[in-house]
Amino acid sequence: MNTPKTFNLRLVAIAAATSLLSACGVAETGAVAAAQGGTAAEQVKEAEKTKEKVEQDVAAAEPAAADARAKAEEEAAR
Repeated sequence: MNTPKTFNLRLVAIAAATSLLSACGVAETGAVAAAQGGTAAEQVKEAEKTKEKVEQDVAAAEPAAADARAKAEEEAAR
């Protein structure tokens, strides 16, 4: 009768160790997901900055393009 008690204790110990190790993996997965979420948020901010810069560059280039078109039309009319 001594064997079943020892066997049960080993099963309990193995189950406890497995649960603890599994919980650590879940915690690490959560930490990685949080870090990636932070990185994604930073990428969105950078994308917004880039978009604003491109829009400003386009707005700044429009007058020069309009002048170039006007000159080309004048020369074509001659």
